[in-house]
Amino acid sequence: MSEAASRKYAPIAVSNESTVVAEYVPDAKAESAYQSESELESELIRLLQSQAYEYLPITSEAQLTANLRTRLETLNHFTFSDSEWEQFFIERLAGTNEGIVEKTVRIQEDHVQLLTRDDGSVKNIVLIDKQNVHNNRLQVINQYETPQGEAGGNYANRYDVTVLVNGLPMVHIELKRRGVDIREAFNQIDRYQRHSFWAGSGLFQYVQLFVISNGTLTKYYSNTTRRQHISEVTGKKRARKTSNSFEFTSWWADAQNRPIQDLTAFAKTFFAKHTLLNILTKYCVLTADRMLLVMRPYQIVGTERILQKIQISTNYKQLGTAPAGGYVWHTTGSGKTLTSFKAAQLASKMPSVDKVLFVVDRKDLDYQTMREYDRFEKGAANSNPSTAVLKKQLEDPGARIIITTIQKLSTFINANKGHAIYGGHVVIIFDECHRSQFGDMHTAITKAFKRYNLFGFTGTPIFAENAGSGGNPRLRTTEQAFGEKLHTYTIVDAITDKNVLPFRIDYVNTVKVGNVVDKQVSAIDTETALLAPERIRKIVEYTLEHFDQKTKRAEAYTLGEKRVRGFNAFFATASIPAARKYYQEFQAQQKDLPSDRKLKVGLIYSYGANDAVEDGALDEEAFDTGRLSDDARTFLDGAIADYNAMFGTSFDTSADRFQNYYKDLSLRLKQREIDVVIVVNMFLTGFDATTMNTLFVDKNLRAHGLIQAFSRTNRILNSVKTYGNIVSFRDLEEQTNDAIALFGNKDARGVVLLKPYPEYYSEYQEKVDELLNAYPLGTPISGESAQKEFIALFGTILRLQNVLTSFDEFAGNEILTARQGQDYRSVYLDLYAEFRKEKTAAKEQINDDVVFEIELIKQVEINVDYILMLVQKYREQRGDGEDKEIRAEITRAVDASPTLRNKKDLVEAFIDRVSITGEIDEEWRAFIEERRESELEKIIEAENLRPDATRSFVDMAFADGSIQVAGPAITRVLPPVSRFTPTGGLREKKQRVLEKLGAYFDRFFGLSSTNSLTP
Repeated sequence: MSEAASRKYAPIAVSNESTVVAEYVPDAKAESAYQSESELESELIRLLQSQAYEYLPITSEAQLTANLRTRLETLNHFTFSDSEWEQFFIERLAGTNEGIVEKTVRIQEDHVQLLTRDDGSVKNIVLIDKQNVHNNRLQVINQYETPQGEAGGNYANRYDVTVLVNGLPMVHIELKRRGVDIREAFNQIDRYQRHSFWAGSGLFQYVQLFVISNGTLTKYYSNTTRRQHISEVTGKKRARKTSNSFEFTSWWADAQNRPIQDLTAFAKTFFAKHTLLNILTKYCVLTADRMLLVMRPYQIVGTERILQKIQISTNYKQLGTAPAGGYVWHTTGSGKTLTSFKAAQLASKMPSVDKVLFVVDRKDLDYQTMREYDRFEKGAANSNPSTAVLKKQLEDPGARIIITTIQKLSTFINANKGHAIYGGHVVIIFDECHRSQFGDMHTAITKAFKRYNLFGFTGTPIFAENAGSGGNPRLRTTEQAFGEKLHTYTIVDAITDKNVLPFRIDYVNTVKVGNVVDKQVSAIDTETALLAPERIRKIVEYTLEHFDQKTKRAEAYTLGEKRVRGFNAFFATASIPAARKYYQEFQAQQKDLPSDRKLKVGLIYSYGANDAVEDGALDEEAFDTGRLSDDARTFLDGAIADYNAMFGTSFDTSADRFQNYYKDLSLRLKQREIDVVIVVNMFLTGFDATTMNTLFVDKNLRAHGLIQAFSRTNRILNSVKTYGNIVSFRDLEEQTNDAIALFGNKDARGVVLLKPYPEYYSEYQEKVDELLNAYPLGTPISGESAQKEFIALFGTILRLQNVLTSFDEFAGNEILTARQGQDYRSVYLDLYAEFRKEKTAAKEQINDDVVFEIELIKQVEINVDYILMLVQKYREQRGDGEDKEIRAEITRAVDASPTLRNKKDLVEAFIDRVSITGEIDEEWRAFIEERRESELEKIIEAENLRPDATRSFVDMAFADGSIQVAGPAITRVLPPVSRFTPTGGLREKKQRVLEKLGAYFDRFFGLSSTNSLTP
């Protein structure tokens, strides 16, 4: 045997075909010359051409369609006849009533389309080859034009750079010159979505991914962010506010989590042919809600490391041993469920794998994870309510992915010795593998299965430093139980990338005993002191007094189809007796409050073996209410009865109803229908609600238990939610610092925790002084340069105020008065309207370097109720003549509100006609109904619309929250129109009517609980 033949080679950890590059080393050369936007575009195209992209000088839809036909013919080794192509294009590619959702489904789930040939036979036409990605052809075009009018959009647009996959636009790149805020590229795509992506045959609705760059910074995101604007072009209801803001864009990175931000580096890595095609074909997930999620680099690396480990361990015959597995450490809140789902999904498609088991360690996680899996792909996971069902699924060749609890799997193993499944190749993935798997059950599973890969996902691994002292000494750490660490993405990585929020912590001193003055309550090791009625009373008092401030209750935002105020909170207690005392105290202190001022307080707990857990983890609470003491169970039944009265439900502590209570409470938390829930351990791990921003803590936490509990608060929602708020009634500072050092690094504290109050306030003071000196109220801001400086300065102040409002010290120390704030917001909104208004019918003015913080402005906007309160005050005080000051206050309030500015004349007209007596609310509703009817009547007359159909159309718009601009509804409104009429044909008529009805809708939407206009 030759020397070469006898050599052994170590497995390659990261191959050239890995989607994410192992390590990216940027070029050393530094460019010094100024680079224009067109030069940046040319450089990008040159780089793509060097990576086997074909450049095409395509600028029109006719050219795009012709190229699409050629590319699909090449991919499918088939030539369309003209009639076949026309039929396929119209029916299978450019459906008249289809939008971005339908076209995304086609790419992600239905990429093989059927063609009925001229001879009647049927042929499969593949749009994108997902089996062998290198069969797909990549092309790049730039300066693609959409005309205005008959075949185009609302405005003429010219797009920067688009990548075609087999002729279909699938990635769109929007560029700004260096030095311009990258958010302007994001805003520009928003404008294209409104104006023209849907135009013509709608081929640009096939775009799956967007890339935005100013040369220096580059980000990517999925077309989910387009859903906000779909309503304007397809007539669908407004989508939930999940991913339609800049906060949900992502950095690309290497496998070491180092961001790749420069456009040149991004082009060489993200746009490498195999990387881009892998992302499009493997690493996008279309949820059951038809939202497209694109995975982040660390999620892709974690998934591929698992797939590589399965492949290598199979080839090296290591199945059933520790080297065949490993664990993925991705911090809490970074999307482990999506990563584990994709790993399980792709593993189940590997030829050697018989089953993928996804194992969770508690029933609430079973529900949570099952729901998440089902959301990603209907039917991909099979939930099993009993071990009998588990046995049936394990024996069913069609059930490829199975979710179960570790307890059920253990029961199955004990009852089914020598089952055939033990000899199959089974991939077992443990969710949140930081606790229950260490012990007898873990041993039983690994002894029963012979050919397994064992993987664990955790946000908080068990190391020697935070391991417990009980149980099997060989299974105390995550590495001992699961094998080597496959990939790491720490809390520092996540906060740096803005994938989760940092924490802000208040330590509130509640008890002083003897000589202990500066020590917090954790220094007092007396349960009696901790549960003293006086202490409980003071803590609840503090919580109620500061609740609105901490959860930003004064600020409103859109959640789903509704407008909600502020965020919600958990109140974590040390034991069931403590939880009960707190619940009683909340009830007592709120007893005499009016119903609209009472917090909706919930309570949940169940049996746990220990109240305090030695290793710092949160105790495992099952759904076993039967093991609670009679007293504890009776109390919980009473609290659930209060909940039933609040929400019209019928739950109790019996087994099934208690599980349903948990699910209902979980849903109401996510929908912001409940304010605060008192918990012992439940919900503090494995529960995600983006509306949660505050954790009140009166229990000892440390290590992974502390990070798990804190991380309930730091999910990204919108620009208003800037951090997770922790209010600790125990001295957890040392434990917090230790936990951050353990799960971040020794320097992580400055990243994970917000800066102290004085630093923010000092900057706020400096900026407000600058504002008052440079831009005094009443003095016009002249010149575009000064206006841009004002916009940037006031935007900074808005962001600082947003952070400062939840610091106790800020109350009473605001430098800007409420009136100054209103007046400055009015100026800001005037400039916003000026900078955003359309200068011509064909082109919208775009100011590249201006970014407005409109989302923050909207949080403090004045609502109609406030205006009506001022009108009432005005009416009461005008007996001896007009009170000009209150009238001016109303005007200021309206001017400072983004949604009321276009309704100003309505408010003023109402003030002029309001009666001396009578109910203001009723008069307002009557006035709005009258004006709605008269203004709609004018539109009907001016455009000769069908009255009944128009009123039905408008009623539907107010019910849905948006104007329906596609489909048959708008056509029923229009009168018959000849295309030869002097005022234009049907398209012009439709566009003009839609603009008028759109302006009418914006003017009256949200002003009152309007009744139907239909006779």
